[in-house]
Amino acid sequence: MKPSIWVKRIVFIIVLLAIWQGVYMSGYFPAIQFPPPTKVFQALIDGFADGTLVGALLASFKHLLIGLALAITLGTLIGVLLGKSRQADETAGMYLIAMQSIPSIVWVPLAIMLIGLNETAVIFVVVLGGTFVMALNVRTAIHSVPPEFIKAARTMGSKGLPLFFKVEVPASLPYYMSGIRLAWAFSWRALMAGELLSNGPGLGYSLRFAMDFAQMELVIGIIIIVGVIGSVVDQLVFSKLEKKVMRRWGLLK
Repeated sequence: MKPSIWVKRIVFIIVLLAIWQGVYMSGYFPAIQFPPPTKVFQALIDGFADGTLVGALLASFKHLLIGLALAITLGTLIGVLLGKSRQADETAGMYLIAMQSIPSIVWVPLAIMLIGLNETAVIFVVVLGGTFVMALNVRTAIHSVPPEFIKAARTMGSKGLPLFFKVEVPASLPYYMSGIRLAWAFSWRALMAGELLSNGPGLGYSLRFAMDFAQMELVIGIIIIVGVIGSVVDQLVFSKLEKKVMRRWGLLK
């Protein structure tokens, strides 16, 4: 990344902090509702120092890793089924977008009633949050394979599973990586929704706990953590993987 971009981003953060401090000093909001940046950062330091936020982070990542792995696996299987079976696509496929459009927090009451108020319910919500968007991208990936590739492979005697794994899978890989990136983003959002109404542990639970005890500085701090993790993981992991694959396939310069 060019140094000038980092400078712009740092300046942007400084301006936001200045505006934040200015709003606090104006007295428009009570201090208990709108704490200054220094108090928020101190709450974060204290939370990490006493291990509260560290434990919450570890619990959230455990939920995320299990749920995301299941979402990618299930989404891939569903997407392949819909992409390869016209009958399945014409029946169940039409409902995939409807399922994907349901907000993650809507699944929380169902998860609690089916499974209970525990960590498994949180993972269940994460799975539902990422599965459908993954399935949509896998289906699109398979449908986007150029017909010429398939015809050429069949001309050379390839068919069945060899045709699928040697031609269709490599050709659809860029779309598949986009699906993984989106599945991560949707699963991360679903995780926060699930933990927010759970009995802990996790960042979402810590957020609700801080809200219940009117610790606004910790509420804002956890929101910042959630946003930073989402942005950093996307930019440093999934975005780079997606761009690397797309460059490999000649879709990016």
